[in-house]
Amino acid sequence: MEEVHARSGTGPRLAAARRDGWFLIVAAAVLVLDQLTKWFVRVNLDRGEVVEVLPFFRLVHVTNTGAAFGMLQGAGPLLVVASVAGLAAIVVYLFNPGFAHPVVRLGLALMLGGAVGNLIDRVTEGRVVDFLKVPNWPAFNVADSAISIGVVILLWSMLFQAPDEDEPSSSSQEQADGSTR
Repeated sequence: MEEVHARSGTGPRLAAARRDGWFLIVAAAVLVLDQLTKWFVRVNLDRGEVVEVLPFFRLVHVTNTGAAFGMLQGAGPLLVVASVAGLAAIVVYLFNPGFAHPVVRLGLALMLGGAVGNLIDRVTEGRVVDFLKVPNWPAFNVADSAISIGVVILLWSMLFQAPDEDEPSSSSQEQADGSTR
C-alpha cells in the first residue's frame, strides 16, 4: 500500500503508508496481551481473590465500573462514548503526517491498544478487570499500563524531542549560525 493522501494546498491530510504497519502491530499486541491477561484472571481468580507474587506485588481480581483510579463509578455509558471519541482522535493523530515521528506514533499506538482493550471490557461486561496491585496504588491492568506509558512517551516527545531536521534547510541553518561555504 503506497502512501495515500490528497493535497489541496490546505495542509496535511490523513495518510496511511506501508511504514505504518508496525504501529498497528504494537496496538494489536497490547490489545491481545491485555485481553489474554484479563481472561486468565477471570478464569483463575475469584473476584476479590489476592495472590502475593512478591512482597510488593500482588495479583488481584477486582473490577472497576468507573474511569482510572476509580473515578466516575457507574458512568459506563458516558465512558464508552468518551472512549470512542478518544479512539477516533488517536487514529486521526496516528495517521496524520504532522505526527510522523516514530516516538510519537509509538505513544499513540500504545494508547490505541490500551483504549480498545478497556473499551472491550466496558461494552461486553460493563466493567473493566483490574488485576495488578502494588502498594499505595489502585489496581490496574495491561491496558491501563499501555495508556499511561503512551501518555508519558507523548509528553516526553513534546518536551524534549528536537524539531524535525528538515524544517530549516541546511543552508538556512548555516546562515543562521554565521557559517559560510
